[in-house]
Amino acid sequence: MLEKFRDRQIAQRIVRKIHEEAKGFEELRFMHVCGTHEDTVTRAGIRSLLPENVKIMSGPGCPVCITPVEDIVKMMEIMKQAYEEGERIILTTFGDMYRIPTPRGSFADLKSEGYDVRVVYSIYDAYKIAKENPDKLVVHFSPGFETTTAPAAGMLNAVVEEGLENFKIYSVHRLTPPAVEALVKGGTRFHGLIDPGHVSTIIGVKGWVHITEKYGIPQVVAGFEPVDMLLAILLLIKMVKKGEAKILNEYTRAVKWEGNVKAQELIDKFFEVKDAKWRALGIIPESGLELRREWRELEIRTYYDPEVPKLPDLEKGCLCGAILRGLALPPQCPHFGKTCTPRHPIGPCMVSYEGTCSIFYKYGALF
Repeated sequence: MLEKFRDRQIAQRIVRKIHEEAKGFEELRFMHVCGTHEDTVTRAGIRSLLPENVKIMSGPGCPVCITPVEDIVKMMEIMKQAYEEGERIILTTFGDMYRIPTPRGSFADLKSEGYDVRVVYSIYDAYKIAKENPDKLVVHFSPGFETTTAPAAGMLNAVVEEGLENFKIYSVHRLTPPAVEALVKGGTRFHGLIDPGHVSTIIGVKGWVHITEKYGIPQVVAGFEPVDMLLAILLLIKMVKKGEAKILNEYTRAVKWEGNVKAQELIDKFFEVKDAKWRALGIIPESGLELRREWRELEIRTYYDPEVPKLPDLEKGCLCGAILRGLALPPQCPHFGKTCTPRHPIGPCMVSYEGTCSIFYKYGALF
């Protein structure tokens, strides 16, 4: 099924069409907001195939990268406070979150101090650890956009139905469309948006419509193969050329207009929308998800809520903020590939496998 989306000849035909359609434009800037899209673009060398006047920028597509410093530090302080009070917490989180640096260290540093921090592949793994350790409290530090929030809500539903009392989360879930709106209002300019396929499977095409209607920005929901991305770019160029502002669904094999209604209902059952901070981007209105009041017993901050001072989001000179805003690409950062590498990351964009800097570094030989 996917062969045609990886076919070299089909890709070459689309690239030739892109070159034809892009003639006459001084510059066309398109932005995506998905780490997997960036992986496809970079791994396939798509930027090198495009005309010089067509630019692909990477927006805030990495949920781990945008998780606020204060939340990571607060979770570490919760661990310490709980231990002082005799509570033995097992903290679970994802591998890239485990290494995200903050001015107070990382979860990996916390583990090196003797605390029980475990890397898991999904929130289901955390749930299994809670079942296996009924005498300990398991807290899952839970980041992610809509795609990750849906299984988190499903897991919370199971926890409630089973009456599993030793499982809590620290929710740092975020919503993608409000971040795009914030970038537009903040001055990031682009001619079209490539919508993330994974997120769109949950919120549907309809979840993006308001951006086109309010700001006149053409959009294409795209899949994750090279032909998917090239088609999205071609469709955007054609819309710009015609002066159209529509939203098209290139990823019809996975994304419906209405999205996954059952997942949406489950998310709505447990979470409510709040203003939230994004690392290096500031407070974005109605972009965060917190557990509803009736489910607050599932949130660890209901029991431990230590004070955490305001901390700097990034090291001096780190361009992660500009990269997350779609204003720069990693090679423009003075640290990239020099003082900032996957072994010694300075900024979050180099740590997470969905971070633009990490992806650029991994496929550096291709450009």
